[in-house]
Order: sequence, then structure tokens, then C-alpha cells
Amino acid sequence: DEMRLIDSAEDSEYMATKVPDSNGCYVVPAFTGLGAPYWNQYARGVIVGITRGVNKYHIIRATLESIAYETSDVLSAMEKDSGVKLSELKVDGGASANNFLMQTQADIINATVVRPDCLESTAMGAAFLAGLAVGYWSSRDELRTVLSIDKVYKPAITEEERTKRLEGWNKAVGRSFDWVEK
Repeated sequence: DEMRLIDSAEDSEYMATKVPDSNGCYVVPAFTGLGAPYWNQYARGVIVGITRGVNKYHIIRATLESIAYETSDVLSAMEKDSGVKLSELKVDGGASANNFLMQTQADIINATVVRPDCLESTAMGAAFLAGLAVGYWSSRDELRTVLSIDKVYKPAITEEERTKRLEGWNKAVGRSFDWVEK
């Protein structure tokens, strides 16, 4: 926002792909603390791993990667609590239009990410319910024929790479803890 690194959210994908990696840079977007699974209201956003070789493209890439890391943290907690292993993540909303982010998400969670043609699933769900209520569709089974998939992302990094990146993320998250006084 105030750093003005990009003009629009759409620019982030292009800029993130101008570099091959984040060059060891991590962004923890704990602007008002960290929610699940950390629950640390005193955490604050940090950018770590900056060297003279890190440029704005690395920071933009690290920022997008942070979304995937945060999602991974929540999914890991859910798996631990439920005992159910995630095999597929269905996504929607504006951020799901970002191909770089969706591939990174698949890589980090080590699961398939599925993006529908319609990115506004909430609105589509409301329309489906209204259509069912007035008889436009006769059953929920009929709705399954209406849904279509735009793109499927498969994990494309090694377990060693995933582990290395998650370890860096966890170290960065630790640096953000208790930044403000309690």
C-alpha cells in the first residue's frame, strides 16, 4: 500500500516472476498481529533476509509467497487437529487469479490446487441457491454440471526445497513475535 512497490494487485504476478526466487527474503505480513495458528496480537510485520542483492522484485515475490506460507500454517494446524490429510485445495477470490501465487501454494502445501472458471464462488453459490429456490435447477446434482475448472496446479518442487523454504518462513515468523509491548 504505502510502499508503492506495485500500482495494482495484477502487477504483482508479473513482478514476482522477474526473479527466480526471493533471494532469501521473507515477508511476514503481521500488520495487526498474527492470527491462526499463532494467535500473537503483539507480532508485527517484518521483512527479513535483506541483502544488497535483494530488490523490489524479490520483496514482491516474498510477499506473495507469504500468502502461501500462511495458508500452509493454517492447513497444517487443521490437519493436526482433524487427522485428515489435505489432498486438494479449491480456491476462489481475487488472489486466485494470480498464477504465480497458485503454483506457489501447490508447492508449499504439497497438494493440488484447483481454480474454477468463476472466481467469485460466494456470489455463484447465492445464485445457485436462488435458482434452486425458484425451480431454475431441479437438484444440487444438476449444479455439478454447471461448475467448470479453469486450471489445476500440481506441486513442482522437491521435498528438500519445500522444507528449506518452510524453515526460513518459520524463522521469519519467529522474528515477528511480540514486537510491540504487551
